[in-house]
Amino acid sequence: MFFNSLNFAIFLPIVFILHWFATKGNLRLQNILLLFSSYFFYACWDWRFMFLLIFSTLLDYYTGIKIYEANNRQRKMFWLWLSISINLGFLGVFKYYNFFAASFVSGLTQLGFKANFGTLQVVLPVGISFYTFHGLSYIIDIYKNRIRPERGFINYSVFVSFFPLLVAGPIERATHLLPQILKKRTFDYAKAIDGLRQILWGLFKKIVIADNCAEYANTIFNNSAAYSGSTLIFGALFFTFQIYCDFSGYSDIALGTARLFGIDLLRNFAFPYFSRDIAEFWRRWHISLSSWFKDYLYIPLGGSKGGIWFKVRNTFIIFLVSGFWHGANWTFIVWGLLNALYITPSVIFNTNRNNLEIVAKGRYFPSLKDFFNIGITFSLTVFAWIFFRANSVTNAFKYISKIFSSTLFTRPNFSGMEKAVPIVLLIFIFLIIEWIGREQQYAIENLGIKWYKPLRWAMYYAIIVAIFHFTGNEQQFIYFQF
Repeated sequence: MFFNSLNFAIFLPIVFILHWFATKGNLRLQNILLLFSSYFFYACWDWRFMFLLIFSTLLDYYTGIKIYEANNRQRKMFWLWLSISINLGFLGVFKYYNFFAASFVSGLTQLGFKANFGTLQVVLPVGISFYTFHGLSYIIDIYKNRIRPERGFINYSVFVSFFPLLVAGPIERATHLLPQILKKRTFDYAKAIDGLRQILWGLFKKIVIADNCAEYANTIFNNSAAYSGSTLIFGALFFTFQIYCDFSGYSDIALGTARLFGIDLLRNFAFPYFSRDIAEFWRRWHISLSSWFKDYLYIPLGGSKGGIWFKVRNTFIIFLVSGFWHGANWTFIVWGLLNALYITPSVIFNTNRNNLEIVAKGRYFPSLKDFFNIGITFSLTVFAWIFFRANSVTNAFKYISKIFSSTLFTRPNFSGMEKAVPIVLLIFIFLIIEWIGREQQYAIENLGIKWYKPLRWAMYYAIIVAIFHFTGNEQQFIYFQF
């Protein structure tokens, strides 16, 4: 069940009404309803993988209690590593076995040996990377004495499988979400309206921008050999806006949906394409994953302590793992390493925390320096996305070499180019709105709040009309595959 589907448009109001009216404010009934609604939501994709989700939930629920009750460090370590090993084992089998098997066979073939490893003909369970990381953060936090285990199985299960975040995040922490699940919730009209606004903006980003950009990005990337370098730049730009609007659109819908039920999820995007350096970009892109790696991998490795090369080593490890988390393909690993190279100078010269505030805060326009830095950072990001989108590293290098050929200076031309003109104009309008709202949690949070009411509603209707007018084929969210 996709957020941008008719099924979800029916499912959400039913769960909302039952949550606030049928339960009569009973917290236990509300959580039971959320749990079964979340399981139904997940089962609509493939009910067979429900057993994997429930097993993972049971595993971390039980091992969390055992870690807390263990009377010595050795036993705590046993239960911790049992949970980590099984969780990562499932993730490895479903997501990475075929990659390692194929890479091993390829390596042996290059050395002149013949080998044959069977591959698994299985579908990657949607959301497995996300709910696995939910559970891992929970048991690690218990081991570190940051939290106590949750004894109520229903409550813990809602934390793992709450349907707005189940399949593509944000990656929540027990320290943030569990207290909200355990606390009595009362309906807040203002919060619900704000949630609906964020859902509306998320649907606009997904349906109007991302899905339409996907059509042209797919056309150009899938036939890159037939196009000029100037056209390939357009392909890279289309994918750049596709992946941002697709994933941040999902996050907006998830956060807005959770707010309808009185729950605040972690923010996942903070206008990353307005970043002035790569370090700032990674503080603003997929925030829940970046902070997860920082807290559970980078800091345990030693973080920024020690010498320069120690910090550089840790930085490369983080980005290598981040790339590998995104998928079992060398393209993601190269993408991760490329971003590590980008950020290394700021690590060496200790400038990685120079830009903590949003650009041009309190002003309409950025300085020339900020404008230039945004342009450089955006260009580097677009270049890296080519590896992320390409089917193979070889294809990525061919794509890049074609860009830097003499055809770079020819007129762009691709199938459906005339139809793409309105989408390009909409991207410009979208960027203007994002710039105006860059100091808010999402772009239209305060846009039009003080306007004359008919004018404000005209803006909302314009967004709704755009969503229906530009709706094409229902596109799966990109991050479902991760």
